[in-house]
Amino acid sequence: MSKISVNLRLAAAEDVTAIFQLIQALAEYEKLSHEVTGTVEALREHLFGEIPYVEAVLAEVEGKAVGFALFFRNYSTFLTKPGIYLEDLFVLSEYRNLGIGTQLLSYLAKLAIERNYGRLEWAVLDWNEPAIAFYQSRGAKVLPDWRICRVTGDALKTLSQG
Repeated sequence: MSKISVNLRLAAAEDVTAIFQLIQALAEYEKLSHEVTGTVEALREHLFGEIPYVEAVLAEVEGKAVGFALFFRNYSTFLTKPGIYLEDLFVLSEYRNLGIGTQLLSYLAKLAIERNYGRLEWAVLDWNEPAIAFYQSRGAKVLPDWRICRVTGDALKTLSQG
């Protein structure tokens, strides 16, 4: 594929199944398919329910969903401004190296500026050298001194009990 036309847009309710399929493809790429326990219905509720928790941008080529960025609002106490936290950015392997990932990041950066947000941030797996190189080439700083902390399942229940 040489020159392709990519359509980027905020996701609509009818896109939820396609987004979930892309999430499954992402999990397979990251060798984490066993971690996908959610459902299309839950994703639909979280994207378009009474209280939307996340938003998504869809990348389409000739009407086919080939990539997405799923994100939510966070907050910087130091900037005293909200920001965008990019939970996942993914492009199907056969559509990589065509600028789609860059376009998705650019879309989110423009959205952050339009909304007067202070930053755009995300995490990247330490083994994913292609992604790290890609993000750094787009101006991102990979923060080596920060580690993600996560509490789930039984540990979350234990923590809730003090």
